Amino acid sequence: MRFIPRAIESTVRSAVRAFPAVVVTGPRRAGKTTLLRRLFPRASYVLLEDPDTRARARADPRGLLEEVRLPALFDEIQNAPELFAYIRTRIDERPSRVGQWLFTGSQEAPLMHGVTESMAGRAAVLHLLPLSLEETDRVGLLSGGYPEALARPKARSLWFSSYIQTYLERDVRAIISVRDLATFRRFLALVASRHGQILNRTDLAAPLGVSVPTVSEWLHVLEITGQIILAPPYFENFGKRLVKSPKIYLMDAGLACHLLGITTQAELNRSPFRGALFEGFVASEILKRQVNQGRRKEIYHFRDQQGLKVDFLFPAAKGGLWMVECKASKTVQPAMAKPLQSLRRSMAARAPVRAAVVHEKSTTGPPIRALAPGVEALDAATFVRALSGKGARQQSARIAGSA
Repeated sequence: MRFIPRAIESTVRSAVRAFPAVVVTGPRRAGKTTLLRRLFPRASYVLLEDPDTRARARADPRGLLEEVRLPALFDEIQNAPELFAYIRTRIDERPSRVGQWLFTGSQEAPLMHGVTESMAGRAAVLHLLPLSLEETDRVGLLSGGYPEALARPKARSLWFSSYIQTYLERDVRAIISVRDLATFRRFLALVASRHGQILNRTDLAAPLGVSVPTVSEWLHVLEITGQIILAPPYFENFGKRLVKSPKIYLMDAGLACHLLGITTQAELNRSPFRGALFEGFVASEILKRQVNQGRRKEIYHFRDQQGLKVDFLFPAAKGGLWMVECKASKTVQPAMAKPLQSLRRSMAARAPVRAAVVHEKSTTGPPIRALAPGVEALDAATFVRALSGKGARQQSARIAGSA
């Protein structure tokens, strides 16, 4: 598959012009190395997954750094975090030189520890997720967004199986001591079966015969390695009792389908998980847009104990608030807008609110239209363009004006 330009490229270039070092973290195989080598082809390349290079970095870090020509890209830097202290010294000797040190890392927690200890104020930290619908229309519920899975659709199932095995053996064991990887593999499948639900740690622990603290630790590993989304509840002074637990999703829809045993479009259409998978797909697109802009990940859900539910609330790029309901359907009806309208009426006066029902794309219906006063209907691709500020502006202004 040819190289697909990434939406984060302009953010990376801006960071390189402003900071001595740039760190790109994210899930394994999301495309971090490909991105940086494409953007900076003249940078020296040091692969720290190579056993000899890793041993050299640990035994003689100063000698390794003196041999490297700048600018330099250190791939999988979490394998040699001791390099950070020596790199910090080099940066402090010439603080005005920017864009000299590039790092990738797949395990966010160990990597971030080294950055916060040694590189505070010297490094821009960016996050790369798998490909988004904004970057290629090949991204979808069955395929997900991992570049290699998209490049080899006929071998997609084998790729996901191999990815899970690699993830278990490398990332999980590098972060925590899991005695029984088979149980952790069952835990992943159980998480997939709870995709789009309110997180209940006891419900996850009981079938596996492990403790709730163990489940909490495992969930933390999935979160810091970019495998799951935990959408916390949205709080405001509504004067009502709210559900206070987060909702859980797998970050990549293709991986979720694989764990659920869904391999074809026909199986997906019949699956009881179809709605939850589409909801998680929309959540991942929201987060991809946020991190591609260099913003922090910020997505919430709303549910009160009277039954009012709204799938997602999150800040708009230029102020205000998005409210989104997800429907795995090509047919949208005004009744789908009622939760958004009800929540909007309950909210105190604040910045502008943009409300949308996001649905599957139809080849016959219009791509965007007013669904109800103050609420628009957007198919997933149009919604993603709206997040980036492309298209739908006039329609949005007209709908907001009718609220």
